[in-house]
Amino acid sequence: MAAPKRRTSKMKQKMRRGANRWHKPLLKSCPECGSRVPSHIACPSCGSYRDRQVIEVDLV
Repeated sequence: MAAPKRRTSKMKQKMRRGANRWHKPLLKSCPECGSRVPSHIACPSCGSYRDRQVIEVDLV
């Protein structure tokens, strides 16, 4: 099995692990009601997805 010839520097380790940092979720606005919703998810406030009603929502 191959072994590394040189030790990986601290800078290289940090650069590699920098890609694993937390990112805030991207939220889109619903075209029907305007609330903020994650992509590819039906809107919980109005129940629409891709310009059609997919969830029955009780308006209280």
